[in-house]
Amino acid sequence: MKKITIIKQQSIYSAKHTLLVLLGPTAVGKTACSLQLAEQLKCPILSADSRQIYRGMTIATAAPSPAELQRVEHHFVGILEPEAYYSASEYEQHVLSLLGELFKQHAVVILAGGSMMYIDAVCKGIDDIPTIDETLREELLRLYREEGLDPIRQQLKILDPLFYDEVDMKNPKRVIHALEVCLMAGKPYSSLRTNPKKERPFRIVKVGFTRNRDELYERINRRVDLMMEAGLLEEARGFYQKRHLNSLNTVGYKELFDYFDGNCSLEFAVDKIKQHSRNYARKQLSWFRKDKEIHWINLSIENNYVVNEILTFTENI
Repeated sequence: MKKITIIKQQSIYSAKHTLLVLLGPTAVGKTACSLQLAEQLKCPILSADSRQIYRGMTIATAAPSPAELQRVEHHFVGILEPEAYYSASEYEQHVLSLLGELFKQHAVVILAGGSMMYIDAVCKGIDDIPTIDETLREELLRLYREEGLDPIRQQLKILDPLFYDEVDMKNPKRVIHALEVCLMAGKPYSSLRTNPKKERPFRIVKVGFTRNRDELYERINRRVDLMMEAGLLEEARGFYQKRHLNSLNTVGYKELFDYFDGNCSLEFAVDKIKQHSRNYARKQLSWFRKDKEIHWINLSIENNYVVNEILTFTENI
């Protein structure tokens, strides 16, 4: 990406604190753009990636490299152990608290990533869900480890049939959390998911990146190959004994865990990583395209002028 001189930087941001949200599907090119913008704006980057927040999961999550972390101040990268429970609600609280400090020094802060719930939690707010008792959480996690997801699904179907019909049944974290809330609140989880959008004391500018489909898929496939060359197999092997953790229910690990279990060949596992990554990219785009506040930039067309495009858009809203 070419270095673009920023025009009217002071006039754009002097009036009001701005959270510049850079989002898009996996492998689209968010990291390169966010680094260039952060260097030119002299501002920090907050990661909006629900897996990069965990320590040691660097290759599978395409976390910023040590060199990139040196270039720009980053937050929410590698700060939790994989065993730690962390939710979008906690992320919302921690980001808002941190922004209160960062905006004392910076007119602009960048939020960059592809985790849909994390981005929505910061930009729109998340429903007032009760704090989950640790004993209850451990009980449900033990049930999941010992008997699988089926008994949890069945309880959720009884307590909240509405949410049961819409939740992704292949996502244990979502299913377990919904049942936690039902049991803790004494009412259906779906009945608590009705809060209006929260107002923020700062301006939010959202920029979404996309590419032509064939190019995006080619980038995803190539990224997986590079991850394997960088040591993804050994990184996954190091987490194999902890594979029951929700944080490790991650594309790149779960496929290799199947390989370690003897259920498939390594070649098949790598092909599955690519397939699941492409599926996730489609899911991200489907989610983000419902948000009419996002200004979209096709990097297949505008890659050389993306920084200018972002700042022009920001100036004109």
